[in-house]
Amino acid sequence: MKKTISFYTLGCRSNQSETAVLENLCKERGFKIIPENQKSDIAVINTCTVTEKGDSDTRRLVNKICRTNANVKIALIGCQAQTQKEELKEFSNVQWVVGNAKKMTLPEIITDPENQKQKILVTPIPSKPFTMPASGASAKRTRANIKIQDGCDSYCSYCEIPYARGNARSRKFDDIIKEAKLLGAFNHKEIVLTGINIGAYHFEKKMINDVIKKLLPVDGIERIRISSIEPNTIPHDLILLMASNTKLCRYLHIPIQSACDKILFSMKRRYTSADLDLFMQFAIQNVPEICIGADVIVGFPGETDHFFEETYEFFEQAPLAYFHTFSYSNRKFAKSKDFPNQIDKKTIAKRSKALRDLSDRKKKLFIEKFLGTRQKVLFEEQKNEMWTGLTDNYLRVFVSSSKDLRNQICRVRLNSIKDNSLIGQLE
Repeated sequence: MKKTISFYTLGCRSNQSETAVLENLCKERGFKIIPENQKSDIAVINTCTVTEKGDSDTRRLVNKICRTNANVKIALIGCQAQTQKEELKEFSNVQWVVGNAKKMTLPEIITDPENQKQKILVTPIPSKPFTMPASGASAKRTRANIKIQDGCDSYCSYCEIPYARGNARSRKFDDIIKEAKLLGAFNHKEIVLTGINIGAYHFEKKMINDVIKKLLPVDGIERIRISSIEPNTIPHDLILLMASNTKLCRYLHIPIQSACDKILFSMKRRYTSADLDLFMQFAIQNVPEICIGADVIVGFPGETDHFFEETYEFFEQAPLAYFHTFSYSNRKFAKSKDFPNQIDKKTIAKRSKALRDLSDRKKKLFIEKFLGTRQKVLFEEQKNEMWTGLTDNYLRVFVSSSKDLRNQICRVRLNSIKDNSLIGQLE
């Protein structure tokens, strides 16, 4: 009987991309992939440690899995495994703690009898270009993530990702194109470029624009979406490419983190609020219907009421469609944990709510702009007898249809709004 294995992914799109590859590698090794929340011989949790919540999510998930499957062997892999190996090895049923340097060799690790004795497999992460051992093609998803970069050299004062992921390094150019062709042949109509700092992609004089231009003509691929990208790494030529080629999605998600210059300086971010404003104005002038999303950290040490108001007012005026709000939390390797003037949790919660409410209002205004327009939608699944999918500029759309629309790109007239989504009609 085949051994069974299930995968759980916490955190970012890079983790999602890596999990998809690991699933395919384990299939090649003869494992049967079991859906989440079902009993399996081995459960793999691809961990996140960006925030305190990411850490606690791992413990909660381990406990949940063990409650329903007392005999399961658990592999904790990825970022939290890299930075907190000693703590994680004590969790219930944990057989392996595998850091980012060895993560992609997991199938060998769990099939090698010698590794039944060796619980921790965490080593330094090499700083060199990399390849991926398989594609992330998956029948479970319409969109496929394709990892083009890993690690970061920025060392922002609040962040421990360089310690968890290592220094910035890029995937070999031809290896990216090879996977994209496989994804297109597998009928993934949209690919999402992922990484820790994808705007820093640099391999043998090739930059991110070179990657995109080479991917545009790949057979089967009808959309290319850029995942989270640092604002100071986005070339203006990328925006012009977005304006001139409909395959490149009109979408950006940028981790702004703050719009107060003093806080940005303390965070060791490499731009000012004026830089952000200039870039966003350039983007909407050239791509008028672009959806720009953002991340913002609330409660960074030293964030006074006045400094928070600067951020709030900037986000209120900026051409942002939405933003994700994160409560600041001290991280083990981050310099900011030792900064003075730490902000209390009650103040952080109050400010976070104010920004979340603002984001909801801005999202509603962005959606309303598209009422009565016609947009192309890539449909993903059927929910409550309605098919749902996304436009290239990240509008959630629902339509009623007796046809099977999964993984189809259809033209839709957008007629009404319900719960921050658009209801449309096929044309």
